[in-house]
Amino acid sequence: MVRDRVQELLATPATPDQIAAVNQQLGRFARGMVAVGARCVCGNPLAVVTRPQLEDGTPFPTTCYLTSPEAVKAVSRLEADGIMSDWNTELGSDPDLASAYCRAHELYLAFRSALAQRLSDDESHIVGISAGGMPKRVKCLHALTAQSLVMGPGVNPLGDRVLGLVRPVFDPQVCRCAQPWAEASIQENQQENQ
Repeated sequence: MVRDRVQELLATPATPDQIAAVNQQLGRFARGMVAVGARCVCGNPLAVVTRPQLEDGTPFPTTCYLTSPEAVKAVSRLEADGIMSDWNTELGSDPDLASAYCRAHELYLAFRSALAQRLSDDESHIVGISAGGMPKRVKCLHALTAQSLVMGPGVNPLGDRVLGLVRPVFDPQVCRCAQPWAEASIQENQQENQ
């Protein structure tokens, strides 16, 4: 499953227009972006896949990166509400959840390893480090949500839970994009500005 998903993503690498769209979403340069990992139904990027080692050699463990401003805002609200503390407590008392979360960590590592192998990146500095606090705690809901979007439902139970909780304000199956980030819109905007 993991190797197939990496192969699928790398078969359609990030285009200059997609990178420009993500740069706009982030308000900065998207470091190490190799592919759009998940899209809104309108085509806008929701999450991207970044290489394990940046161009300057810096290790970059956050392989699945949430970029949609609407998603980031919705997830940030959950973090601000203090839900991570409750979920950390739950991880300590629910062995089934802890096991599924540990499996999400393992899948993240396998995904990044497969990506590193395909890109000939060195991941030796980040071996065993995934993202979002996995496998023992909940530290960043954005990273967990990005993993669920990129790798699909059923991979990360807490990322899936976040998507369920934010569904009223962010749903990848319902376009609520505030900006025209899609490739066609970027091309049209560039043509208008020339």
